[in-house]
Amino acid sequence: MLFGRCLAFVEGRGITYWADPQMRRPGETNTEHGGRGFYFKDPAGHAIEIITRPYL
Repeated sequence: MLFGRCLAFVEGRGITYWADPQMRRPGETNTEHGGRGFYFKDPAGHAIEIITRPYL
């Protein structure tokens, strides 16, 4: 499962991640739109979103 591998990569490096784009739910994933997702910041500070289902 690719989502699990992405999450394990982020967690394994101690990178903080959030369930929501407002970054109020640290260490959680979401189940929006019938899928799973999370957000984290890249080294330059840009927010990156990992999702398993499109919004539309």
